Amino acid sequence: MKILLRSLFKGLGIILPLVITIELLRWLLVTVETRLAPVLATILHPDWYLPGMAIAFFVLVCIVIGFSSQWRSFSWLWALPGKIMMKIPGASQIYGIMQEFMEVMSGKNFADESVVLVKLPQSDVELIGIVTKKGGIKEDRMSSLMDEEQLAVFLPMAYNIGGYTIIVPRSCTRNIDMKPAEALQLVLSGGLGSSKTTPDP
Repeated sequence: MKILLRSLFKGLGIILPLVITIELLRWLLVTVETRLAPVLATILHPDWYLPGMAIAFFVLVCIVIGFSSQWRSFSWLWALPGKIMMKIPGASQIYGIMQEFMEVMSGKNFADESVVLVKLPQSDVELIGIVTKKGGIKEDRMSSLMDEEQLAVFLPMAYNIGGYTIIVPRSCTRNIDMKPAEALQLVLSGGLGSSKTTPDP
């Protein structure tokens, strides 16, 4: 019986991540295709539209927006919808969380040495954290509250979308060679995943 249960859970561990990932991708592709296809069919001649053109158009739009956002003359335009969303009660919290989550996963606004190990006081215990702010930057609201030798470090929690932001001296941290997205994945899984380091070429 134990062998059957062990095999069942092992099989679920293999199948479920695949099924969930495929379903999420399918949902995204179907949503883009069904929403944009009528628009393209209206712009183009109906006989010219081919299945999949909406997805290709969506990818192209994302590339154009991402590339043009690097220019100051266009960056304010793409930031405008976000500013409007942040002024709507209820929507601002959802939009803010999603925006920050995407920024963390993409590594945006993080320095090369942004993943650190935080040593607890009077202990040998260390926690994996991500540096979000450095002290001494007057233009930044949170940074202005800290000394130059302090860091704001986000400590994610395992199996939970959440964590703690703590302010610690630089002396209590040491940098580790890891990207923010890798650190999040490692901590959120509790270190139980089978992710391996990439071998040096």
